[in-house]
Amino acid sequence: MDHFEIKNGAMHAEDVSLPAIADAVGTPVYVYSTATIERHVRVFRDALEGLGDPLIAFAVKANPNAAVLATMARLGLGADVVSAGELKRARAAGIAADKIVFSGVGKTAEEMALALKEGIGQFNVESEPEAEMLSQVASSLGLTAPIAFRVNPDVDAGTHAKISTGKSENKFGVAYDKAPDAYALAASLPGLAIRGVAVHIGSQLTDLAPLEAAFTRIGALIERLQADGYPVSVADLGGGLGVPYDPAKPLPPSPADYGAMVRRVSAGWKVRLAFEPGRVIVGNAGVLLSRVIRVKQGSAAPFVIVDAAMNDLLRPSLYDAWHDIRAIAPRGDRFTANVVGPVCESGDTFAMGRDLECVEPGDLVGFMTAGAYGATMANTYNSRALTPEVMVNGNDWAIVRERQPIEALIAADRLPPWLVGE
Repeated sequence: MDHFEIKNGAMHAEDVSLPAIADAVGTPVYVYSTATIERHVRVFRDALEGLGDPLIAFAVKANPNAAVLATMARLGLGADVVSAGELKRARAAGIAADKIVFSGVGKTAEEMALALKEGIGQFNVESEPEAEMLSQVASSLGLTAPIAFRVNPDVDAGTHAKISTGKSENKFGVAYDKAPDAYALAASLPGLAIRGVAVHIGSQLTDLAPLEAAFTRIGALIERLQADGYPVSVADLGGGLGVPYDPAKPLPPSPADYGAMVRRVSAGWKVRLAFEPGRVIVGNAGVLLSRVIRVKQGSAAPFVIVDAAMNDLLRPSLYDAWHDIRAIAPRGDRFTANVVGPVCESGDTFAMGRDLECVEPGDLVGFMTAGAYGATMANTYNSRALTPEVMVNGNDWAIVRERQPIEALIAADRLPPWLVGE
């Protein structure tokens, strides 16, 4: 459920008219609904009832906007980060350091030192060489790093290949059968404190079976590690629960279904559970608002050319991802059309042969379910300005990231000495 509804002939975000935002800020623009974020956090938290006091660490990669993260902090969430930049963003937004989990295969010594000084709750270590580096950094600072090895359970998540992370050929984590050796190494290294086990098999999962298979394997590993005397007290089960993009497809499992599965699988585990939801919290909380530039007749169907492009919303080009595209002020008639952006790439295509509400030049359209992996993946290809972001709260709204002037983009370039003065 989201809070984007047609009222008085036009789509609103909560109680704010999207056309009013477009007129004030221009297009394209991302619009986020606070009420939707709050509801999704509440639903996810309710789904985990009966699991003790689990840590819910929002996956910052999904949407790192400061206002979004500050909302998460106010709701009591932690953060799952994968870079020093995400760590700094989370801390600046008020997320407690001891609720932060640092994941990712390529942590540098500098990032490790920053996280140690901040006093984060857990490093999800993804290889034995990483454990050795973290030991050296922690020892040099006179600090101790709480760690969990991210274990690769060799389970196919059944999602898009580019967001599948739990198969043996993926770059993530320690191989399941090598995990005991990794923990033996960590126990021998100074500056490390074994805390738990972590797993994450992919994103946008629409079937609980792969998750259950992965968690079952992790449960067996936890039992073995604890029997061997390792102080495993946390099981980080990652994130990845999918959200509905295409209304014609079956709904993904609900958080309640997910929670019921976790309760069943983890019964008897003597650990605190941790979760890293991202898309399921913010996906449906965002819309990319765009204006139709023109409608061009194609050989088979008209092209609706909008002012948003692949640099603003990369998912369709990168993953062939579906986003529902809606007229902001629908008139009731429909047609079949291709929706494309202005970037000079054939890949700058949002939909082909899509059944849509009829739109004309100047009309507004909304790319729905754009709150996750939208603005955060934007870029300036074709020297296009980064898209601004707006947050709505009831009948209030505010710009939470300004549109970057092209002049600022140009000013960031530097001429070498031999070209200065010519």
